[in-house]
Amino acid sequence: MFVLFEEAGKYLGGRVLSEAEASAQVELDTGKRVKVKGANIVLRFEKPAPAELIAEARAIAATMDLDLAWEFAAEGEFGFAELAADYFSDKPTLAQQAAALFALFEAPHYFRRAGKGRFKKAPAEIVQQALAAIEKKKVVQAQIVEWAGQLAEGICPQPIREQLYKILFKPDKNAPEYKAVVDAARATQRPPLELLERAGAIDSPYQFHWRRFLFENFPKGTGFPALAAPAIEDDLPLATGVEAFSIDDSQTTEIDDALSVQGLGSGTVTVGIHIAAPGLALTPGSPIDQVARSRMSTVYMPGHKITMLPDEVVSAYTLLEGGDRPAVSLYARFDEATLELQSTETKLERVPIVANLRHDQLDSIVTQPWLEDASFTNGNTPEAAAKLRAPLSFLFRLAKQLKAQREVVRGKPENFNRPDYNFRLVGNDGEPDGSEQVQITTRQRGAPLDLIVSEAMILANSSWGGWLGELGVPGLYRSQASLAPGIKVRMGTRALPHAGLGVKSYAWSTSPLRRYTDLVNQWQIIAAARHGKTAALAAPFKPKDADLFSILSGFDAAYATYNAYQGGMERFWTLKYLEQQGITELEATVIKDIQNGALVRADTLPLVFPVAGQQERGARLRVKLGEIDEIALDVHGTVLERLDAPKADAAADEESGDEEEEVAGPIAIAVDLTDSEPAPENTPA
Repeated sequence: MFVLFEEAGKYLGGRVLSEAEASAQVELDTGKRVKVKGANIVLRFEKPAPAELIAEARAIAATMDLDLAWEFAAEGEFGFAELAADYFSDKPTLAQQAAALFALFEAPHYFRRAGKGRFKKAPAEIVQQALAAIEKKKVVQAQIVEWAGQLAEGICPQPIREQLYKILFKPDKNAPEYKAVVDAARATQRPPLELLERAGAIDSPYQFHWRRFLFENFPKGTGFPALAAPAIEDDLPLATGVEAFSIDDSQTTEIDDALSVQGLGSGTVTVGIHIAAPGLALTPGSPIDQVARSRMSTVYMPGHKITMLPDEVVSAYTLLEGGDRPAVSLYARFDEATLELQSTETKLERVPIVANLRHDQLDSIVTQPWLEDASFTNGNTPEAAAKLRAPLSFLFRLAKQLKAQREVVRGKPENFNRPDYNFRLVGNDGEPDGSEQVQITTRQRGAPLDLIVSEAMILANSSWGGWLGELGVPGLYRSQASLAPGIKVRMGTRALPHAGLGVKSYAWSTSPLRRYTDLVNQWQIIAAARHGKTAALAAPFKPKDADLFSILSGFDAAYATYNAYQGGMERFWTLKYLEQQGITELEATVIKDIQNGALVRADTLPLVFPVAGQQERGARLRVKLGEIDEIALDVHGTVLERLDAPKADAAADEESGDEEEEVAGPIAIAVDLTDSEPAPENTPA
């Protein structure tokens, strides 16, 4: 005897070997033996063989009119044999009974299952909804097929173009646009990104990187809501005898910091480090604060930036020359002869800003000889710089001393062997489009003006960080336990040493217009300045404040993302520079071994890239460049010749720090070609 039975949502047939009261031992056509519950057996028959019956029944089921079957079906619960009798004849054949079973079982939108082999009609409205869903799914599937065909032919349908970044990086895997890309990639055997690029979905490599960044980090755009900068209500005293000046690049609009020098020739010199004071007007939780906290930092890239705060807010608090600007000031008093630090004091005040000096206009003029030798003349020195020669000279002398003191703590000198690179997009006004001519110039790290500013900011950040720590006021700190390999700079809420800088503590506080950590720390510093020893009770953020940890985590993630994007865009424009200048060969230095090759750094450009073949670290090479991939930001090199032998201490400047080498790699996309195939068309959505 043969039986037809249900097992795990399927109907199988087999020969009965033995049977008990509630179960049977059944042998399948494959030879496998299974134990079947009696309740699961729906048909018993002597012939034909199960495989023949099932094949014939499925063929008949495929011809059944489900609308008609639904009309014939009884209103209450019924069995499949009853429907077969109504649909086929009073005495349906075994195959017709099995066909009715299969048709009922596989049409849940028409018939609800009420038990083994038993069913109940679905309500008419449910049937209509299901049929409409099936029809809609057929239309969608047809659209997927059409779009996939167009992509395979090198044409990008507009809906896919509009969803490009969502498809690639945050896809809805049930969306027809996504499924069309997957199907086309399978059919053409092309990687999805290559397929889309070939089909013209990507307007340009620059736009690809820019739009991807906006999609992932500014999905609502970079515009600001209408916000008015609140006025500073404090009656701030005017800093008497102070003539402060800032030192920034010409592109800088968020002028956060300025310097002043008083008491030259008196034996005690007071250096003022004056920081723009939005923290005196903005409050935690205010609308402007919410905007700043959502962004966490200004985003920089060649030729463009996305500011943390609206221009109107920045202009209200920036330290623009020609007026008295609210500031949080750190006054550090030094012995003029020995440069020994005698005391520090913090004040909330209005500071006269007499000049906004610009690095790029003065680096070639304000040089070490100009600062160290009063008789050294330079005929084209701007009047603003000439008036500040004495303060600048003292600040340069002090900066060298502060740096030397930090290097003693560090245990080794800081190296400025590599220059900083400046990018200028010729004729660019506003958001670049990627076609601009790029100019790359260098500014040696540790140049006098750069050193003056950096040492003053380190002094302020370390002094304020230590002061908050002494008062028990939490802040956002950067620390590094040691200079040992692998020991990274970390952020935390406690005042801990920063080995890389050689200071006891370091709390970013000098850029409150462009870094949210600095604005948070400024609120804490303002509380310390107002309340002294009771500041911990009055500060906006208390010890172990959960909100402070949330800010720390959010800033860390955003800042890393923004820095990575800035590095990627600088790499893009460097590759563009190679193309525009027709550069096919570079001189480079080996910095690291990698699998099947080495990593080299170009000697005259901000470019790290791999070359084939193992090379000694520190060796200088002439390298022929391969094809440039502006989407992957990738270029490889082939070694043409060895220029010199490696130096014994070639790796001396490759010490642990905040940053690691950025090298291009494959673009990580979220399109998975192993996603399951579409469901059968007759399955309701």
